Amino acid sequence: MKTVIQTEQAPKAIGTYSQAVSVTSGKNTQTVYLSGQIPLDPVTQRLVEGIEEQIHQVFRNLHAVALAAGGSLNDVVKLNIYLMDLGCFATLNEIMAEYFIAPYPARAAIQVSKLPKDAQVEMDAIMVIDNI
Repeated sequence: MKTVIQTEQAPKAIGTYSQAVSVTSGKNTQTVYLSGQIPLDPVTQRLVEGIEEQIHQVFRNLHAVALAAGGSLNDVVKLNIYLMDLGCFATLNEIMAEYFIAPYPARAAIQVSKLPKDAQVEMDAIMVIDNI
Protein backbone atom coordinates (compact mmCIF):
# COMPACT_ATOMS: atom_id res chain seq x y z
CA MET A 1 0.00 0.00 0.00
CA LYS A 2 1.28 3.46 -0.93
CA THR A 3 0.57 6.54 1.21
CA VAL A 4 1.47 10.14 0.41
CA ILE A 5 3.05 12.09 3.28
CA GLN A 6 2.35 15.82 3.51
CA THR A 7 3.14 18.36 6.24
CA GLU A 8 2.92 22.13 6.53
CA GLN A 9 6.09 21.96 8.68
CA ALA A 10 8.18 21.48 5.52
CA PRO A 11 8.13 23.48 2.29
CA LYS A 12 5.38 22.76 -0.20
CA ALA A 13 6.43 20.78 -3.25
CA ILE A 14 7.61 23.09 -6.03
CA GLY A 15 6.90 20.55 -8.74
CA THR A 16 4.99 17.41 -9.56
CA TYR A 17 6.03 15.31 -6.56
CA SER A 18 5.03 14.47 -2.99
CA GLN A 19 7.08 15.42 0.06
CA ALA A 20 7.33 11.69 0.77
CA VAL A 21 5.71 8.41 -0.11
CA SER A 22 5.35 5.57 2.38
CA VAL A 23 5.09 1.95 1.30
CA THR A 24 4.20 -0.90 3.63
CA SER A 25 7.04 -3.30 2.96
CA GLY A 26 6.36 -6.03 5.47
CA LYS A 27 3.99 -7.01 8.22
CA ASN A 28 5.32 -4.38 10.63
CA THR A 29 7.60 -2.31 8.43
CA GLN A 30 7.16 0.74 6.25
CA THR A 31 9.68 2.23 3.88
CA VAL A 32 9.41 5.97 3.36
CA TYR A 33 10.97 7.72 0.39
CA LEU A 34 11.59 11.38 1.24
CA SER A 35 11.78 13.69 -1.76
CA GLY A 36 14.65 16.10 -2.18
CA GLN A 37 14.52 19.02 0.21
CA ILE A 38 16.20 22.31 -0.52
CA PRO A 39 16.72 25.03 2.13
CA LEU A 40 13.34 26.69 1.80
CA ASP A 41 11.77 28.14 4.92
CA PRO A 42 8.37 26.37 5.11
CA VAL A 43 6.59 29.57 6.16
CA THR A 44 7.97 31.98 3.56
CA GLN A 45 8.89 29.43 0.84
CA ARG A 46 12.12 31.43 0.42
CA LEU A 47 15.70 30.17 0.56
CA VAL A 48 17.61 30.83 3.77
CA GLU A 49 21.02 32.50 3.37
CA GLY A 50 24.51 31.00 3.83
CA ILE A 51 25.69 27.42 3.42
CA GLU A 52 25.59 26.55 7.13
CA GLU A 53 22.03 27.82 7.56
CA GLN A 54 21.03 26.11 4.29
CA ILE A 55 22.34 22.75 5.55
CA HIS A 56 20.51 23.19 8.87
CA GLN A 57 17.29 24.14 7.06
CA VAL A 58 17.43 21.07 4.83
CA PHE A 59 17.87 18.82 7.89
CA ARG A 60 14.96 20.59 9.61
CA ASN A 61 12.81 20.07 6.51
CA LEU A 62 13.73 16.37 6.28
CA HIS A 63 13.05 16.01 10.01
CA ALA A 64 9.58 17.54 9.61
CA VAL A 65 8.69 15.14 6.80
CA ALA A 66 10.11 12.18 8.76
CA LEU A 67 7.94 13.12 11.75
CA ALA A 68 4.86 13.44 9.53
CA ALA A 69 5.55 9.89 8.33
CA GLY A 70 5.74 8.59 11.90
CA GLY A 71 9.52 8.37 12.13
CA SER A 72 12.59 10.47 12.77
CA LEU A 73 15.95 11.15 11.20
CA ASN A 74 17.28 8.19 13.19
CA ASP A 75 15.13 5.95 10.98
CA VAL A 76 16.94 7.14 7.84
CA VAL A 77 18.89 4.28 6.25
CA LYS A 78 20.10 6.14 3.12
CA LEU A 79 20.83 9.82 2.65
CA ASN A 80 21.77 11.45 -0.64
CA ILE A 81 23.37 14.90 -0.47
CA TYR A 82 23.86 17.20 -3.44
CA LEU A 83 26.22 20.14 -2.92
CA MET A 84 27.10 22.98 -5.23
CA ASP A 85 30.60 22.96 -3.67
CA LEU A 86 32.26 19.87 -2.19
CA GLY A 87 34.55 22.30 -0.40
CA CYS A 88 31.68 22.47 2.12
CA PHE A 89 32.04 18.76 2.92
CA ALA A 90 33.64 19.27 6.36
CA THR A 91 30.95 21.79 7.33
CA LEU A 92 28.29 19.33 6.17
CA ASN A 93 29.78 16.57 8.35
CA GLU A 94 29.91 18.81 11.43
CA ILE A 95 26.30 19.87 11.02
CA MET A 96 25.09 16.36 10.19
CA ALA A 97 26.49 15.16 13.53
CA GLU A 98 23.97 17.48 15.24
CA TYR A 99 21.02 15.66 13.63
CA PHE A 100 22.06 11.98 13.56
CA ILE A 101 23.41 9.50 16.08
CA ALA A 102 25.33 6.30 15.37
CA PRO A 103 24.75 4.07 13.58
CA TYR A 104 24.68 6.66 10.81
CA PRO A 105 22.79 6.12 7.56
CA ALA A 106 24.50 5.06 4.37
CA ARG A 107 25.26 8.23 2.47
CA ALA A 108 26.39 9.73 -0.80
CA ALA A 109 27.58 13.32 -1.17
CA ILE A 110 28.17 14.63 -4.66
CA GLN A 111 28.88 17.97 -6.24
CA VAL A 112 26.35 19.18 -8.79
CA SER A 113 26.34 22.09 -11.20
CA LYS A 114 22.87 23.49 -10.35
CA LEU A 115 20.04 22.99 -7.88
CA PRO A 116 16.46 24.29 -7.84
CA LYS A 117 16.12 27.98 -6.93
CA ASP A 118 19.95 28.23 -6.88
CA ALA A 119 20.14 26.42 -3.54
CA GLN A 120 23.59 25.38 -2.36
CA VAL A 121 22.42 22.01 -1.01
CA GLU A 122 19.66 19.46 -1.51
CA MET A 123 19.07 16.12 0.23
CA ASP A 124 16.73 13.18 -0.17
CA ALA A 125 16.45 10.09 1.99
CA ILE A 126 15.04 6.63 2.49
CA MET A 127 13.66 5.82 5.90
CA VAL A 128 12.60 2.44 7.33
CA ILE A 129 10.22 2.33 10.28
CA ASP A 130 9.79 -0.99 12.10
CA ASN A 131 6.90 -2.01 14.35
CA ILE A 132 4.28 0.25 12.82
